[in-house]
Amino acid sequence: MVTECDLVVVGAGPTGLYAAYYAGFRGLRVALVDSLPELGGQITAMYPEKAILDVAGFPSIKGRDLVAGLVAQALTAEPLQLLGRTATDLVTSEDDGVRLTLDDGTELQAGALLVTAGIGKFSPRPFPAGAEWIGRGVEYFVPTFAPYVGKDVVIVGGGDSAFDWAVHLEPVARSVTLVHRRDAFRAHERTVAQVRASSVDIVTRAEVTALRDAAGRGGAEAEELAEVEITVDGTAQVRKAQAVVAALGFVADLGPLQQWGLETHKRHIVVDTAMRTNLPRVFAAGDITEYPGKVRLISVGFGEAATAVNNAAVVIDPTAHVFPGHSSEGG
Repeated sequence: MVTECDLVVVGAGPTGLYAAYYAGFRGLRVALVDSLPELGGQITAMYPEKAILDVAGFPSIKGRDLVAGLVAQALTAEPLQLLGRTATDLVTSEDDGVRLTLDDGTELQAGALLVTAGIGKFSPRPFPAGAEWIGRGVEYFVPTFAPYVGKDVVIVGGGDSAFDWAVHLEPVARSVTLVHRRDAFRAHERTVAQVRASSVDIVTRAEVTALRDAAGRGGAEAEELAEVEITVDGTAQVRKAQAVVAALGFVADLGPLQQWGLETHKRHIVVDTAMRTNLPRVFAAGDITEYPGKVRLISVGFGEAATAVNNAAVVIDPTAHVFPGHSSEGG
């Protein structure tokens, strides 16, 4: 069975949610597709509790609160939500629109397609020492701080995520230790300075080499996590730890999008000033796009979403106008 709509938005992060709203504002029937089971994209999956400081109108707003507002706004368009599903095959035609197939067999026929897939599908970089502890004391993401209250926490990594988690967990955890293989860090200098000034213990030229329960057991037979072994310059030391956050970054993958014939540059989709791709009736917006002077910020993605939807509206209905009028004129 084929489901018809005016616009399909692939990617339900901030840019995709705003695009869904704007499609509704333009009177378009919209379908929203995302491989994650929840709306909100990377924010929901990776940092819902973090403060976001660079969204217009909000001096500081938690990720989950920003997503909640975007979801409420997007739902005014009454989008068809197809979550936990991956877009696999795409057929485009200047005359007949686009047909998108999802991994569960769903087929969508639309007048245009907008890709707002961020960095594509992402998966955490492996943490070999803690592979058997995932979900049992080791996590890659921190959706809520509650499980870490009063615990000894070890954070592995030297990038922005590692230091951000250190900043946020230090006030609630009993202790926080940050372990990194090098003396230099990839995180923002301001955040590094903030962590250095806190009670967080930073251990460099080190790696976590083993995790054990209170009886000294590791692996599948172990019970609750109680300690970690940290090897520093070849010498092992043991630290108490009831929780480990493996903030080692993630690997982005455009997946099936790479087979659609889209022009890409370093895993990003090349677009023009109207957010058009090289394929007919296919647009893109947000972090996934590439053009001269591109800046990857949430706030930039909002503007690109509006540009893309307004230009797609004319492709879908040639009698429409690119400029939609101001929302304040609508009532």
